[in-house]
Amino acid sequence: MRFYERKGLLLEAARTRSGYRLYSADDVDRLRFIRRAKRLGFSLEEIAELLELDAAKGSRASVKRLAERRLAELDQKLRELTAIRDALAALVSRCSGQGSVKGCPIIEGVLAQDDHACKEY
Repeated sequence: MRFYERKGLLLEAARTRSGYRLYSADDVDRLRFIRRAKRLGFSLEEIAELLELDAAKGSRASVKRLAERRLAELDQKLRELTAIRDALAALVSRCSGQGSVKGCPIIEGVLAQDDHACKEY
């Protein structure tokens, strides 16, 4: 929670005389929101934007645009990961797993990748 306080996502908690932090039910709800948004792939900057929109009673259209942008980024990442998986699966399928490493299709396949192809993944 201190991390989120430093990032400005949570207000600094009140403290007891002995220095313990006191969090309100609203603070706990906000923390739950932050954690759930993180699990959905939102960055801390995007979470701050969502919280700001909520606090300012922003429009649903603004929230939807932010979520659609994140969804598009996730779709792109899925395409990239699928391409990486397919490339690795192709290398694995060509390797019998028998014999010495010399001539291993996986090693040779990785070595044969040019820099441009690697950047795509």
